Amino acid sequence: MKNALIIGLWMVALTGQAQQLQLHYDFRHSINPDLNRRNFTSMTFEYFKGNDSTGSFLLKTQADFTGENNNIGQIFVQVSKNLRYWKPHVYLALTYSGGLGVAPPTYGYYLTNTFGVGVAYPFQWRGAWFSTSLVYRFSTFARPSHDPQLIFYFGKGFFNYKFMIAGSLVAWSENRDQGTDFTQHQQGKKIAFFGDPQCWVKVARTVSIGSRINLFYHVLINGNQLQVYPTLALKNQF
Repeated sequence: MKNALIIGLWMVALTGQAQQLQLHYDFRHSINPDLNRRNFTSMTFEYFKGNDSTGSFLLKTQADFTGENNNIGQIFVQVSKNLRYWKPHVYLALTYSGGLGVAPPTYGYYLTNTFGVGVAYPFQWRGAWFSTSLVYRFSTFARPSHDPQLIFYFGKGFFNYKFMIAGSLVAWSENRDQGTDFTQHQQGKKIAFFGDPQCWVKVARTVSIGSRINLFYHVLINGNQLQVYPTLALKNQF
């Protein structure tokens, strides 16, 4: 799942350090009850160390309270590191994502480890922050998958950052046959996509309210369907 992996508002702090805790209420059951058994709460923590002389670092963890009695049903981890020891403003990009989950009543599963290496190019345009990355992606399925992955981050503040839009868009390919009984008769590659555009309104010095729009294509289901699931969210940046 990507989701992870999914980025939030780290662009605001490209020249410094930032931590934030987000609490989301996900309405996906209300929108599509046939595919989602209920709405749920999700908690995200992000730590970002902005660009210095050698690069930047991002750690993100997301816990979804999808288990029985609102227990944690899934945890996702993402780590990204950009490095640069040369004059051109093109960075070496290193990525990792993975996690664990539990499906009712007690069936456990992995969010498959993925590792990436490639190049990243951060830039500014009209007061907004952007970064685009192209990496080689290795997914550790039972039948490993070797693929390209394109990542685009964006962020812009308005009215002295009282209103903020930000997020990420990620597209990649992967094997349809992942070495499992369920996928063994499938052939070729599939294109997958994840996005998490967000908007935030500051209501106190460190507190904002807003929404994240989770976009999935070939991530949660195999069908050719774009899934769009908004949240209602509270964020504390510290």
